[in-house]
Amino acid sequence: MENKKHYVIIGGGIAAVSCAEGIRSVDKDGFITLVCGEPRPAYCRPLISYYLEGKSELERMKYRPDTFYDENGIDVVFDTASSIDTDTCEVVLSSGDRIAYDEVCVATGSSPFVPPMEGLETVEKRFGFMTVDDALALESAIDENCRVLIVGAGLIGLKCAEGICERVGSVTVCDLAPRVLSSILDDSAAKLIEDKLTEHGIKFLLGDTVARFEPNTAHMKSGENVDFDVLVLAVGVRANVSLVRDIGGNVGRGIIVDNTMRTTVPHIYAAGDCVQMADVNGVERVMAILPNAALGGKCAGVNMAGGESVFDTAAPMNAIGFFGRHALTAGSYEGDVREDSGDGWLRRFYIKDGYLCGFMLIGDENAGSAIGSHAYDRAGIYTSLIRNHIPLDTVDAEALLRLPSVTSMTPEYRRTKMAAWKN
Repeated sequence: MENKKHYVIIGGGIAAVSCAEGIRSVDKDGFITLVCGEPRPAYCRPLISYYLEGKSELERMKYRPDTFYDENGIDVVFDTASSIDTDTCEVVLSSGDRIAYDEVCVATGSSPFVPPMEGLETVEKRFGFMTVDDALALESAIDENCRVLIVGAGLIGLKCAEGICERVGSVTVCDLAPRVLSSILDDSAAKLIEDKLTEHGIKFLLGDTVARFEPNTAHMKSGENVDFDVLVLAVGVRANVSLVRDIGGNVGRGIIVDNTMRTTVPHIYAAGDCVQMADVNGVERVMAILPNAALGGKCAGVNMAGGESVFDTAAPMNAIGFFGRHALTAGSYEGDVREDSGDGWLRRFYIKDGYLCGFMLIGDENAGSAIGSHAYDRAGIYTSLIRNHIPLDTVDAEALLRLPSVTSMTPEYRRTKMAAWKN
């Protein structure tokens, strides 16, 4: 009788859960241990700002119901992994316990990056904004008179600003970059997002950063002083790569994996925000977004269990909204540009060598025009064109760029590519 395999998944997020589901799609009986560093099972991190807004509850943020783990024979251990012992094939926990493995998936995500900042240690009420615990701690520190300074105008900082702006006295956001969301939007697109946030009382200090802190004052490089009661640090994140790096695996900005999610260390896989892999255009990068975490995690699990799976459709993309104004981006911004725009909305497409290689879509639920309020609708069709590298001359490109619809795709594509994507 064949022995049951032992699988260890390090991490408790969406990539980890998807990995377990991938394993179970092939191996119904093997032992699965999920090492979860947070004191709760997987949840949707993008919802923590909606929790602060009162638009979501902790129970509704769960990625899978509580029964999921028992029903799938998953042993959840609330601890962190300190190392992987490849000689004994064991994962070593911070508690000192060891878990034997046949296959491991490292799904350790990322951690906040805080650069050295003079006087930061003097600030008593300072917080991050990546986890439920961060949101709960921040919630306990704010009130209707509170002045909040957020350092960082990226995705995390702006969602924090949206989440708390109606619950505090004032919110100021600073960033060394000259625009908000500088990693995914250009000046004109970023201005549409900044304007919407400014409408709700959020103040921006862009192209400026903190030179030094005093307990409740930030002295900016521009010479301006910002008084605050609560500080939120949302400067950036770094992939957690140490577990694989320390056993000799290849790492860059993330853990380097191939399109089967294998690392360069035998029996060690990786998935989620901690990995670096080739996107659909062959560019090696970290793509820390939920869909890639889910698809990469499932791919890793299938292969760990002896199945065959390839994840070669990873694409950089983002979907984010503020007060009804939504921004969706994907791919790379190169090639010829097709654009139309209006009051509060923008649709921009990048076409190169006969392929759609990227887009920016910004729309507003309250836009004065029908196209403006639906500028981002059915963007998944555009994403599918990029992911599956579909030549534009095989579809009705003109119709698609005006209004995305599967009816503009070829019959063969509708039967095969779209069905594969849904699965």
